[in-house]
Amino acid sequence: MLIPNTSPTFLPWEESDPAPAWSEIFGNDNALALEIGCGVGDFVVQMAVLHPELNFIALDFYNKGCIKTCKRIDTAGLTNIRVLRAEARSFIDACIPDASLKMVVINCPDPWPKLRHRKRRLVNTGFVSYLSRFMRPGADFYFATDFVDYGLDVAEFMSVQPEFDNQLAPDTFRHILEGYPVSKYMRRFLDLGQPIYHVHYRRGQVGG
Repeated sequence: MLIPNTSPTFLPWEESDPAPAWSEIFGNDNALALEIGCGVGDFVVQMAVLHPELNFIALDFYNKGCIKTCKRIDTAGLTNIRVLRAEARSFIDACIPDASLKMVVINCPDPWPKLRHRKRRLVNTGFVSYLSRFMRPGADFYFATDFVDYGLDVAEFMSVQPEFDNQLAPDTFRHILEGYPVSKYMRRFLDLGQPIYHVHYRRGQVGG
């Protein structure tokens, strides 16, 4: 049985529910930013402080992570984040209008390290192409991973995605991304001397 999440920053949602009215929920018409896999929330809290002009939607499938994320948000007194427990694709399909996202962030998703399992990885060419439909022109896409093979794979296929422009050129990835918060999970690997692979692209014109 799931522990109830009573935080005002938590937004209960089921697949049968209507799409949230984001401007009413946040009380403004600011652009939306989406973090897929918010973990325990330390990254999205830092990002929301850096970007008060954005309304952040923090998704995670794990209830305990959502609860910890909400506690961090409530402690920080932030009003520009809402947390939802949901699977990414079903939520996006139902709740995110086309060309409405100003930013998409995916940090350290499950790398599925075994070769036979890599088709299960969340971030691949199909998923990024799918996301582009929901991103407005000029929207930022950030990906970070501690897993070398995953980082190199995403850096390679993003370089030939026609909908996106590389913001790190001539590099396809970097180990340090200025102005990008470091999560507790990332810090764990950095402290062990293991680099993080960062990829940053920007959505081009719709249809281009």
